[in-house]
Amino acid sequence: MSKFDWAVLCITLLATIVYGIFKGRGQKNAHSYLLANQQMPWYVVMLGIMATQASAITFLSAPGQAYTDGMRFVQYYFGVPLAMIVISITFIPIFQRLKVYTAYEFLEQRFDQKTRVLTSFFFLLSRGLSTGISIYAPSIILSTILDWNIYLTNILTGGLLLIYTYTGGAKAVAHTQKLQFLIILGTMAFAGYLLIQNLPGGVSFSDALFIAGKSGKLNVITTEFDLNDRYNIWSGVIGGFFLALSYFGTDQSQVGRYISAKNTRTGRIGLLLNGLVKIPLQFSILLIGALLFAFFALKPAPVYFNERSFNLLENNYPQIASDFTAEHNILQDKQIALSNQLLEQRDNGSNAIDNTVQEYKLNQQKIKELHGQVETTINEKNISIEKTDTNYIFLYFVQNILPTGMIGLLFAVIFMASWGSIAAALSSLATSSYKDIQQSFYKGEHDDKRQLICSRLHTLGWTIFSIGVAMFATQMGSLIEAVNILGSLFYGPILGIFLVAFYFKKVEGPNVFVAAILAEITVILVYSLDIISFLWLNVIGAAAVYFFCIIGLIIKRIYSTRPHTS
Repeated sequence: MSKFDWAVLCITLLATIVYGIFKGRGQKNAHSYLLANQQMPWYVVMLGIMATQASAITFLSAPGQAYTDGMRFVQYYFGVPLAMIVISITFIPIFQRLKVYTAYEFLEQRFDQKTRVLTSFFFLLSRGLSTGISIYAPSIILSTILDWNIYLTNILTGGLLLIYTYTGGAKAVAHTQKLQFLIILGTMAFAGYLLIQNLPGGVSFSDALFIAGKSGKLNVITTEFDLNDRYNIWSGVIGGFFLALSYFGTDQSQVGRYISAKNTRTGRIGLLLNGLVKIPLQFSILLIGALLFAFFALKPAPVYFNERSFNLLENNYPQIASDFTAEHNILQDKQIALSNQLLEQRDNGSNAIDNTVQEYKLNQQKIKELHGQVETTINEKNISIEKTDTNYIFLYFVQNILPTGMIGLLFAVIFMASWGSIAAALSSLATSSYKDIQQSFYKGEHDDKRQLICSRLHTLGWTIFSIGVAMFATQMGSLIEAVNILGSLFYGPILGIFLVAFYFKKVEGPNVFVAAILAEITVILVYSLDIISFLWLNVIGAAAVYFFCIIGLIIKRIYSTRPHTS
């Protein structure tokens, strides 16, 4: 990066930290530190909910996801608006009325302490692991542009955001998220504009869409019902609904955003507006990935988007790398020629366009196979700790195409997106572990000062844990898939517990506790057998809790009606 880019990056990040410290000042107790005194207006709630979910993984990995697999990933969000309606009707009023710190406090009142602790443990494990992945995402940037060790950058990334999160708590998190997300939206929109502006001379936005469509990257809707297909309309609406219901309704990192709202109405407005905006936002980000594919179909693309890994291959195995490069250049030149030919034939109404499309797709498949060979070779030679270059596709465009100044701002945006979601996650993890775990087992009274100290220590502890997880995230491939798979392993049973609490009044604590454990075992078993797409795990987990609760009631009824002999 240029000195000007460095200046833009550093000033933007420093301003964010200072703003967070300023907004989070005056912390006196756990209520102000963990709930921001429940004074957040609706627009801060909405932006906080969106910023918590839209991490750096969204902006870094989603374009790469669309580049490699098309835009069908957007179907994953089709269940979100429906889930927002259910949560607004059922969840928010109860949480607001009970004045809880965490969603899991309600479970102790409804069931018992051990059910509260178990559910909190599921949340802490899943959210702690996924937060580590979120720390790793921006670390890729520092590691790439500075050529630093990825483990060092994990520590630096996690350490910087700790400054305002540790001092200012939920209030600092909420206000920095508001600022961060507004900057992110503007910058990503401008990046999309620059992508279109940098297309080869004479190629328009509609031309790029045409190329992306013929390449199979605009596959927004997939209607075929296939339980093994990760992203189709059925898994998106049904599986996505259950995942969103669990994530927004029972995950403390999201519940904490609308619990801190002024009242029930404010929380509902923020949540419902998020449901309306989420699909268009994600569609736009994925569209950037599809346009990137068209961009590199019309301009030379690298053999491997993780340039550092390929450079290491060149240094250690020059002949292998040279052979890959030579074959890639031939295929790439043909791809560019065929892309331009497709545009000409479309404009001329040529009948030969179908034959060109077939030749184009065949050449595209050869490029994909060559990329797979490069990736396999890099992994087999243990050249890089990163197993794929999916997360580097958008990063390559930023580094090599965007103008000076914009590069630094885009890197700052990815950092801020990461900080927004990570800071909210750390705040929620600290709230849950302190209120649901520590205070469940330690019944002593804590004065205001002691509460604040404990809350901050829990924030520090979870930061260290998440940085530790980030050290292993290099093995996870596409980060946006990894974090959603991880959530799906736990969200189903968590959601099932809450649904039983709301709608199954006959079930008592011991019954749901056993049912939740059996449901989690079922989810892990189904996932390990790889017999169904991960989105369906949320449905299976929630349904399993209900099923085992019913079995428990039947066993209890049979036992209670059996004649007893003395």
